[in-house]
Amino acid sequence: MRRHWENCITNFDEDVDGFVADYFSDPDRRVLLVAAAGFDPRSQRISRMLATALGDRLSAFYIREERHGASDALVTRADENEAALKAIVPDSEFVRIDVFADDGAPVGGARIAARLSQHPVPDAVTDVILDLSALSIGVGFPAARMLLEDCEATNHCAFHLMIVSNPEMDDRISSVPSSRPGSVRGFSPAIEAEGQGLAQVWIPQLAKGRGFALTQIGANIPRRYKICPLIPFPARNPRRADDLLAEYQTELVNEWAVDPRDVVYASERNPLDCYRTLSTLKTRFDRTMKGTYEPRMVLSPVGSKVLAAGALMAAIEHDMAVHYLETESYLFEDSGPAPGDLPDMTVHLILSGPLYASFDEPAAES
Repeated sequence: MRRHWENCITNFDEDVDGFVADYFSDPDRRVLLVAAAGFDPRSQRISRMLATALGDRLSAFYIREERHGASDALVTRADENEAALKAIVPDSEFVRIDVFADDGAPVGGARIAARLSQHPVPDAVTDVILDLSALSIGVGFPAARMLLEDCEATNHCAFHLMIVSNPEMDDRISSVPSSRPGSVRGFSPAIEAEGQGLAQVWIPQLAKGRGFALTQIGANIPRRYKICPLIPFPARNPRRADDLLAEYQTELVNEWAVDPRDVVYASERNPLDCYRTLSTLKTRFDRTMKGTYEPRMVLSPVGSKVLAAGALMAAIEHDMAVHYLETESYLFEDSGPAPGDLPDMTVHLILSGPLYASFDEPAAES
């Protein structure tokens, strides 16, 4: 159990800048940043912030996700980001991960896990930071789990998550999904239903333009006891929840037959809200099904990385399954800020480390 996650140390926006400037001013801190080096314009934000505070005490491990369907424009943008990141963090290593095997099977998670296992966190590192902003779920989730476990195995190394989120920009990035949904590596717990039937609750995260992908994922999840769609609310756009309910009306009513009472809401801004909500659902579901069915919750985070971070925490804490449909290629026309766009949101969490010393230890008996 990680009881400290219930009140996890979390910072937002300007407070992130203040925390970084203060916390990393200690000359004894050595930081390893793990982040994406793709086309996303948010790829450089966290690197610049950390480089300003840390200087040569920052090293980086950048992941470039390779997809055969990538357009020349996005490849060029990724090349430009990679060159910029090399200048920002000179002590950096870039690794290219082919997301798909030759037969089309999604293998990005297995490949990043293999690379990270070959490069354990150096003993001199005091803090590991995973920037989820531009990493796919299929690569980011396995990396997060491995890095967290490595940090928890030591008493001196802290593990941080950082995210630069912009829902309005996300709406302008469309994807072409593959045709082979499946479990994310490291998030497919074994089923032990000795004499009991399996009851699965599927929690798909609704996001603009992801209806086909979620339909494919749902068709690959057998014995669904209930479907509880996850919707971002409250959100910066007050109508975001209404717009998603309208976009997914066919799926919600005709395909999934969702009871309106089963719709789940979580803050678009705070990953802890998503984590706490999913944890509460898990506890109640297990209690309800105890002795009758073998309960299992299946998450499908396909939208906001802030909500995905909360889903990641819940999946690790409660051993939940994560089903996903990998993306073959992205489409993104960046012509500058669109009318109505708002500034990026920055989120920072500390998931483990000395700041939580003795927090999770059981109280001593009197």
